[in-house]
Amino acid sequence: MMPLTFANVGEENMIKKVGGNPETRKFLENLGFVAGTSVTVINEIGGNVIVNVKESRIAVSKEMASKIMI
Repeated sequence: MMPLTFANVGEENMIKKVGGNPETRKFLENLGFVAGTSVTVINEIGGNVIVNVKESRIAVSKEMASKIMI
């Protein structure tokens, strides 16, 4: 397992675990970051990542992306 921040652009990965405090986990799960869901990094800008998850394009901060394990 590694954080989403280490994923390569254009590579499809499976979310294994969403970490962080309960508030952060709920926030990420509401955005579609749920274990077992596939996620693809579209772009990375200054450590922040833009991903496709559940057919939505979402930008997450480096801090948030580091809590999503793939």
